[in-house]
Amino acid sequence: MAYEFKTKPYAHQKEALRRSLPRREFAFLMEMGSGKTKVAIDEIGILFDQKEIDAAVVIAPKGVYSNWTNREIPTHMPADLLDGAMMYMWTGLSSSREKWTAENILAYRGLAILVMNVEAVSSSAKAFEYLKKFMTKRRCAIYVDESTTIKNHKSLRASNLTKLAPLAKYRRIMTGSPVPRSPLDFFSQFNFLRPGLIGSKNFIAFRAKYAVMEQRIFGGRSVQTVTGYRNLAELTENVKEHSFRVTKEECMDLPPKVYVTRSVELTDEQTKAYVAMREEAFAELEAGGFATATAVITQILRLHQIVCGHITDADGQLVRLKSNRVQALLDVCDEIDGKTIVWARYREDIRGISEALRDVYGDDSVVQYHGGVGMADREYAVNGFQDPDSPVKFFVANQATGGYGITLTAASNVIYYSNDYDLEKRLQSEDRAHRSGQTKSVLYVDIVSPNTVDEKILDSLKNKKSIADLVTGDKVREWFTSSR
Repeated sequence: MAYEFKTKPYAHQKEALRRSLPRREFAFLMEMGSGKTKVAIDEIGILFDQKEIDAAVVIAPKGVYSNWTNREIPTHMPADLLDGAMMYMWTGLSSSREKWTAENILAYRGLAILVMNVEAVSSSAKAFEYLKKFMTKRRCAIYVDESTTIKNHKSLRASNLTKLAPLAKYRRIMTGSPVPRSPLDFFSQFNFLRPGLIGSKNFIAFRAKYAVMEQRIFGGRSVQTVTGYRNLAELTENVKEHSFRVTKEECMDLPPKVYVTRSVELTDEQTKAYVAMREEAFAELEAGGFATATAVITQILRLHQIVCGHITDADGQLVRLKSNRVQALLDVCDEIDGKTIVWARYREDIRGISEALRDVYGDDSVVQYHGGVGMADREYAVNGFQDPDSPVKFFVANQATGGYGITLTAASNVIYYSNDYDLEKRLQSEDRAHRSGQTKSVLYVDIVSPNTVDEKILDSLKNKKSIADLVTGDKVREWFTSSR
């Protein structure tokens, strides 16, 4: 194969490509952190080199799709292909420049890459029509990243994408956990690849074969409900024939720590509060305020609270703001397997996170660890999380209390719902999972709102810089002028 990888693939990534390339329909069922995005980008490059395609379409959730154009494609696509490629990320044809790009990419002679958020496929007729036009005019491969977003066969996004799928020469779905709730979640995702690919074109027939149904009465109405599943060995074999499945534990050559960033957009309510407070901070800065690093950090943390979904008003009362952050966390949890630590800087967030996780995974699935938890309950939380037979799946804590002196090596995943600005707390909290006794690679996921202090805090931590050293002199201005 003449294709030269820009970043060296791991053995399991080479195997994924070996399995997928000969097939028109295929599923990358690769756990988050195992590098399925790199596999897809390399496959696009190989198929283009082989003159099988001249375009690629990537459909991904809002928190993910910008990562493709901003980080993943520039990181993994070979320079000669990247230099000759034209990329377009859909944002609604909101500017004259975007309209020009959208029109010119249709006839571009090189590799054309369209990246679109899955929400637009169902919420915008303009997006759907443009996607249809692009797929009609180009010989493309289409990739649905985090394909559990189309697991509901009744949803408009699933219906629209399934209608357009035949226009693509190659069709792919990508997810780390294809059946987060039920084996029936396979149906819509694989029907996008090709109706009937795993046994039935019709959901009712598919459900009848693989689910045990029972007639029950709810509110005076007779309703058929799923009470169990059957023929799962057959279903597993059908799926296996058209997919490549790997978990982090099976990827023996992965580094000990794998880092992933998940973007989450601010709501309109958050944006309004953020802009107002940022302008207030900037005005104070211009007036000669912020004489000390502590004063600057206080302002940064006020902005950070807004990003996390709450603000303290003039009376000192906590006010909740509408936020997408908890849902972003739940979306990440859908994509991963194994026990998970969730770090959150603010106790208010710990309560909200715990409640949301219990609603989805059950009351016994979550333990908390923070300054308000007594010593006996702290011991119970650690022991329950470490016990492989315990139902405890999530350890939700703040870094100031839980980041020191305890062992949480049962964790396969660590999610930073919000980061503490203190570098020591970040390093210590990472080491709760990755220390003596840990035998597997650990996935670290940072939930971040782009173009805010949230992103700046993470950048400083990644570069192992103390924020106190970064908010002096002329550097102060950058925290308030280059944010949203």
